[in-house]
Amino acid sequence: MSFAQTVVLAAFAGGTIFLGLPVGRLRGLSRGWQASLTTAAGGVILFLIYDVLNQAAQPVSQALSAARAGESPGRFAGYAATLGLSVAIGLLSVTYATSKIARRRTGATISPTQIALGTAIGLGLHNFSEGLAIGQSAASNATSLALLLVIGFALHNMTEGFAIAAPLSGAERPSWRFLAGAGLVGGGPTFVGSVLGYSFVSPVLAILFLGLAAGALIYVFNEMMAVARRFSLPMVTGVALTVGLLAAFGTDFILSAAGT
Repeated sequence: MSFAQTVVLAAFAGGTIFLGLPVGRLRGLSRGWQASLTTAAGGVILFLIYDVLNQAAQPVSQALSAARAGESPGRFAGYAATLGLSVAIGLLSVTYATSKIARRRTGATISPTQIALGTAIGLGLHNFSEGLAIGQSAASNATSLALLLVIGFALHNMTEGFAIAAPLSGAERPSWRFLAGAGLVGGGPTFVGSVLGYSFVSPVLAILFLGLAAGALIYVFNEMMAVARRFSLPMVTGVALTVGLLAAFGTDFILSAAGT
């Protein structure tokens, strides 16, 4: 697959994140619907945390198996340290930045807009690693795999756009400009990652960005659940969380069955 074809397909895979963003402009919703949308998005984020950590842990586990088979443990130690530090940095840096902004603007409350931005940042880090996978597959002439990855990531990004926008449904209506910016932050790294992935292969870089994404998404999930609890509708939010989680797993199972 040529570089130009890879760039176009990666832009398509990242661009589908914009399809879920208009949810953030919905208004006139009851408290129950607002709680449901926010918590269902939390279910999607919970799945993504699992998925990201699973992807990041695979090369670490492979390096551990190689070390147990007699290979030098240096590669395993490096991979494990990269994963642990990147998760910590991703979580703590987003926590520090958003808390500082919140204290400066609104006292001690994290706003829905800040949650949306944190989600977009976490998903952007995740999607950068997905772009690396697309670029590496295309560069190695694994055209079928690259196309399957593009289709799979494009479908996943639709749900990720919803996860960014859903918490905004109960706040001041966001502008199209804000939603477009959030989409670029969340989906644009797919394109950037594919360009870099086409040029060179780096398992450490993939682990690094997956770990950063996991840390950021853990923070986002915690904040989403804090917002959900403020609605005081435990059964509604419990059902919505389950629906979001199962929908994300269902999409992943369908894509796995299709070969992605």
